[in-house]
Amino acid sequence: MEGKIVVGIDPGTNVLGFSVVKQVGSNIELMEMGVVNMRKFKTHQDKLLHIFQSVAKIILKYRPAEMAVEAPFYGKNPQSMLKLGRAQGVAIAAALTREIKVFEYAPKKIKLSITGSGNASKEQVAAMLKHLVIGDTDHAFLDASDALATAVCHCYQNKLDAGPSNFTDWSAYIKENPGKVKS
Repeated sequence: MEGKIVVGIDPGTNVLGFSVVKQVGSNIELMEMGVVNMRKFKTHQDKLLHIFQSVAKIILKYRPAEMAVEAPFYGKNPQSMLKLGRAQGVAIAAALTREIKVFEYAPKKIKLSITGSGNASKEQVAAMLKHLVIGDTDHAFLDASDALATAVCHCYQNKLDAGPSNFTDWSAYIKENPGKVKS
C-alpha cells in the first residue's frame, strides 16, 4: 500500500510526544504513537541528546517523508520557553540531518484543524482524533495525542495546499473525482 509517512512531534523537555501516521488518499492510519520520557535525566543537555537520539530512531525505523512539529506557544516563563525551543530544535535537527522536510504548526492551528475550534482542550482534541484516524488513538499521555494531532493537521494542510483544480465543466470534475459520483 502506497502512501506518505509523516512523523508528528509535540516537543517537551520532560515528556516529548511522537506519532507516526501513513496517509493514503484521505485516510490517515496510525502506525505508532508514544512518548519519550526524559525525567530520569539530570541535565538539560542529557535530555536534548536523548531527544535527538529518540527522534533519529523513529526516523530510521519508519523513513518518513515529512515531519510536523508543534511550535512552542508563548508562555509567561522565558526560561521554560528557551528550554522548550531547544527541545524543538533538537527534534528538528534530527530530521534535517536525514533530509526530512519539517513543518511547524501553531497550537491553535492544530486544534482548529482537528476540532474546528482553536481553543479546544487537549482532551477534546484526543477525543476527536478517534474519529479521524484509523487505529487505536488512546494513550496515557496527552503529549502523544498532541503529536498525533500535529501529524493529522499536517496531512490536512497538505491536502489543502494542493489547491483547487480548475474544472472547465462537470465531466472534467467527475473524471478527476470518480469516488464522489453516486450511481
